Amino acid sequence: MRVRSGKRAYNCRICSKLFTTKGSLKMHMRLHIGATPYKCEICNKQFTQLSNLNEHMRVRSGKRAYNCRICSKLFTTKGSLKMHMRLHIGATPYKCEICNKQFTQLSNLNEHMRVRSGKRAYNCRICSKLFTTKGSLKMHMRLHIGATPYKCEICNKQFTQLSNLNEHMRVRSGKRAYNCRICSKLFTTKGSLKMHMRLHIGATPYKCEICNKQFTQLSNLNEHMRVRSGKRAYNCRICSKLFTTKGSLKMHMRLHIGATPYKCEICNKQFTLKGNLKQHMRHHTGETP
Repeated sequence: MRVRSGKRAYNCRICSKLFTTKGSLKMHMRLHIGATPYKCEICNKQFTQLSNLNEHMRVRSGKRAYNCRICSKLFTTKGSLKMHMRLHIGATPYKCEICNKQFTQLSNLNEHMRVRSGKRAYNCRICSKLFTTKGSLKMHMRLHIGATPYKCEICNKQFTQLSNLNEHMRVRSGKRAYNCRICSKLFTTKGSLKMHMRLHIGATPYKCEICNKQFTQLSNLNEHMRVRSGKRAYNCRICSKLFTTKGSLKMHMRLHIGATPYKCEICNKQFTLKGNLKQHMRHHTGETP
């Protein structure tokens, strides 16, 4: 009845856009964090919406559903038809006055100018960090909800950024690119080298005064103390729920955008939480809890 009446009862807490259904809000939320739950089983390319996947499959099959009304040329996507139409009215109409680079769309020129000027126009509505491009903002948003679109094809481990996947692959291959300047020991990642360097200046320098547990990093000690005290320092900017750790907040954020990173390899059903996947697997194996 809400759709028929035109009332918009579901609002995005990040950009304040209004929607008539929960489903349309969830689909919209994926745009803020670059979530791509729909995957092409042939080439593994991923998409935000099912309609985009369907269009991709039409391109792969060679079907041409969009035709130019001026010259009758056929196209597989709406986007390619729109781009083609500019040929009838003038190619690359948007030009950078500094370097003379030309663009087919005004949005591309604007982003080009923003990068040149160093202005940071895209801000994260969760932590207020600023970025120069939409792409860098989308990559950053994955950190807030734990999205991991990059997957190792060997062990299925998933990563937020391609650079992290590349580093993981280097570890698997045994390549050691980072060396300690003090003792010449080699490491596969920057993080493991930094952790090792503490051995030269004193191991586990951060200690809990209550239980004597020691930590290599101050951030780990602070999180340990917060859990002990019961303080909830991490709050969800969408529904204001509080959490004691970053990890529990990230897991909670998936509920708002319908992210399902855990997939059953047998029936392809997807889950928000790893625990739910494990429980589901019992149906396939016949195990009892």
